[in-house]
Amino acid sequence: MPLIPEEPQIHESAQGPRAASASGRTAPSPRPVPGPRPAAPPRPGRPGALRPSPPAQRPGAVGSAKPGPAGPAVTATPAASAPASAPATPQIQLIPAPAEGALDAAEEAVDLLLESGRAPSDVLVITTGEPHPWAAHELSFGEASYWAQHDADDDVFYADAAVADRAASRPVVVVAVNGGSDTAAVTALPLALTRAGALLIVCGDPQQINSVLGAGV
Repeated sequence: MPLIPEEPQIHESAQGPRAASASGRTAPSPRPVPGPRPAAPPRPGRPGALRPSPPAQRPGAVGSAKPGPAGPAVTATPAASAPASAPATPQIQLIPAPAEGALDAAEEAVDLLLESGRAPSDVLVITTGEPHPWAAHELSFGEASYWAQHDADDDVFYADAAVADRAASRPVVVVAVNGGSDTAAVTALPLALTRAGALLIVCGDPQQINSVLGAGV
């Protein structure tokens, strides 16, 4: 179904690991997990009461008192196994932008993600047109060096749509529909949906994005 364009604000239902923001500010520390509850106080006069002593045997009686009839055997019923949870569908957020401004919108989205506490290694950025300057710079040293940065998994990674299928899944994927062929967008958007673990942010023309995602989802 068509997506409603949103303001460029990042809202996530589940936050990832906290990390230092892009501006150098330190994200707030998570709240401590509460420990186990203390044992409930016993009811007055109930638990802890001593059992009454068994009745004294009659003089001359041999052995212990005759046990009463055994109660019915109780068989423990195993708890039903919980049904397997279905794979979570990532939240999709659309940030309207023209092709020439889609990359800037994607950069702003990344900054907001980092400021909100996302770790840089949580984010993958895919471009459909001109590659991101970082990707172009790293590729100037060769593909081996470029993909070594991806395998290090310690920073935001930028990939062109043509090679994004080699990128591993990350909690957040940002797609900049910044031009390129129609095939690039048709390929990149469904691929990004499979790579996004929690959130997919798409920056570009809403009509084009809805037509592609509507057919691919």
